[in-house]
Amino acid sequence: MIRSSIGKLPSSVLDDAALVRSAAVRSALVRSVPVHSAVCLAALVLLGMLSGSPAHAHDGPHGFPGAIPVLPPDSLKTYEFSDTLEVQGRFDDLIGVAATASEGTVGREDFEVRPILREGELLETVPGLIQTQHSGDGKGNQMFLRGFNLDHGTDFATDVEGMPINLPTHGHGHGYTDVNFLIPELVERIDYRKGVFHPELGDFASSGGTHVVLRRSLPRSFFQFEGGKDRFRRAVGAASQHIGPGIGLVGFEFKGYDGPWDLEQDLKKSSGLARYTVGWGGGTLSLLALGYDNEWNATDQIPLRAVESGQIDRFGNIDPTLGGRSHRYSFLGTWHRAREGRSLELRAYAVDYSLRLYSNFTYYLEHPDDGDQLLQADDRVVVGAGATGKVPFRWRGRSHLLEAGVTSRNDFISKVALYHTKDRVRLDTVREDEVVELAGGAYASLTSRWHPRFRTQVGLRVDAFHFDVEDALIEENSGTQSAAIASPKASLIYGLSNHAEAYLSGGLGFHSNDARGTTIRVDPASGDPAESVDPLVRSKGGELGLRLSPTEGLRSSVALWYLALDSELLYVGDGGGTEASDGSERYGVEWNNVYRVLDELTVDLDVAFSHANFVDVAEGEDHVPGALENVVAGGVTWNDPTGLFATVRLRHLGAYALIEDDSVRADATTLINANVGFRFGSARISCALLNVLDDEARDIQYYYESRLPGEPEEGVSDVHFHPVEPRQLRVMIGVGL
Repeated sequence: MIRSSIGKLPSSVLDDAALVRSAAVRSALVRSVPVHSAVCLAALVLLGMLSGSPAHAHDGPHGFPGAIPVLPPDSLKTYEFSDTLEVQGRFDDLIGVAATASEGTVGREDFEVRPILREGELLETVPGLIQTQHSGDGKGNQMFLRGFNLDHGTDFATDVEGMPINLPTHGHGHGYTDVNFLIPELVERIDYRKGVFHPELGDFASSGGTHVVLRRSLPRSFFQFEGGKDRFRRAVGAASQHIGPGIGLVGFEFKGYDGPWDLEQDLKKSSGLARYTVGWGGGTLSLLALGYDNEWNATDQIPLRAVESGQIDRFGNIDPTLGGRSHRYSFLGTWHRAREGRSLELRAYAVDYSLRLYSNFTYYLEHPDDGDQLLQADDRVVVGAGATGKVPFRWRGRSHLLEAGVTSRNDFISKVALYHTKDRVRLDTVREDEVVELAGGAYASLTSRWHPRFRTQVGLRVDAFHFDVEDALIEENSGTQSAAIASPKASLIYGLSNHAEAYLSGGLGFHSNDARGTTIRVDPASGDPAESVDPLVRSKGGELGLRLSPTEGLRSSVALWYLALDSELLYVGDGGGTEASDGSERYGVEWNNVYRVLDELTVDLDVAFSHANFVDVAEGEDHVPGALENVVAGGVTWNDPTGLFATVRLRHLGAYALIEDDSVRADATTLINANVGFRFGSARISCALLNVLDDEARDIQYYYESRLPGEPEEGVSDVHFHPVEPRQLRVMIGVGL
């Protein structure tokens, strides 16, 4: 059990800071998307009025009448914990709190001892979510959830403390999500929601979303160093200190890694964090700065035929000049006030982002002489703001919680471009654009307890977008588009007993399309006429769920879900990005379990099955390529606060279709990772063994046409894969200062 403390802040800060850190379940997973200024101003005034509403008396022990001892809606956001909060991984009891069976929170205890290969695998603490890689470690991970190959986040929203991470109209793929800037040791918890049932989630959230919360203070400063095979080295440290009336936190990470690849990856990563938290204006003010720089060489996915013929081995390459560099500098300011169940949160952020990514997916298919190497470029500044307010009230003898929020996001993309290159030298320009993408959203939800066993949550979200595209090469592809969409949601929750709760949820959602696709008239590669896509694409879904806490040590949930999209976003091999396709539908079941056998021993098991198919296409040609069909993940963890800790984890990705007729399928992948260590005093040492069985599996698999030297001009259809990394040992030595 890990104890996380805010430190010795003044009492004016401490109460509110504890409330902020205790937002384990109903944290605002707000996707920042804009509205017109007048709407924002009016909504902010309304939120302020709600936050300052007079108090009302409450009947029950936590504000709701009735005999069942359950917490009020959003209680983990508003219930006053002490100044220290015990974080117990995924072990929180959400009966009486959650709106669906497929939402939850993961505390630091869960991922503190978890062995991870890359920073993105932190998100694998979300049950059923898988992170893989098809290129270098500086690039965003491939994501899989609920029958989606999400590419880099096309239908899964990610934010860090209310600052959105998904990047629309991105050079490598719409909705691109890169969390390599996170320092795992400074992550406090991860909240997650699945499905289209949550009004606080907007764009990119058809399959759900996750909200990452970072630490505000440390019980002691620390420094640690890790080393391992293939020149893996990593240094990370952090310190917190009282500065004036508040508390400051600074942290850093430096990482280098060559990997098992024939082409040394030569990763050069640096990350930094600075944060100051102080009581101000009757609430808590947090100022957060994050910095990230990375540069790497890359071995992209390779054709299976080249490996089977002996032309290259599993860790070889076709083009040895691939790689990239990226940076992300961001600043986030938040102010939060919570009193007697009411809360108001204001936030504003700014991001400076850049990516240069050299890739070659088809080798010599389009350009037999110079090769098909591409440079994908993206430079942008993102600014945004938002507000969320909550107020409990009583009406007709019933208790209710009203939540409302507004968000504003503006992407000023000075360059989003695709170039044909050779050996990282630019040969010609395929497309180069300047884009301004403005988005705004507003939502409201009402959670009501009508009976000791029955409550409801109803909500409505409205989003509006404006795209302004300027094509530097083809004037006909320039233009503007605007669109708006409304998304109602609802959940019915019934308490079967003090230890069981049933859920029925339904709602509408959406994802936006790449702004360039909404104004396109001419194909930049062929010069042929091109058909534009709808700016916004509707999704709709439903879920039937059950949550159980039959004993003090067991938490279990099961969810049957359905999701339909009017248009699918699919990965395209020859461009390395995403494009709109036919409509689709998905359905499946998830079963999640955590069992704390002893205070020190925890066992968890998550199982997910799903089916995905296109609609209105010929039977037998309706499989969605890359849609995972089953995932099994679990582990056994021993975490004794007096010293020893150990964990063994399994992750299984089942086989799935690589082509619409299901004639080619991806191989299943099963990996086992382990970590064991010991704490003695302020020091800590651990050994992580990754890919324990040294399985020669595949991290990611695609099926498309490519051409190697000497092959037919039309190319060869083949499986292209990126292998998992072989068994390796990593040793960590750390000390608290």
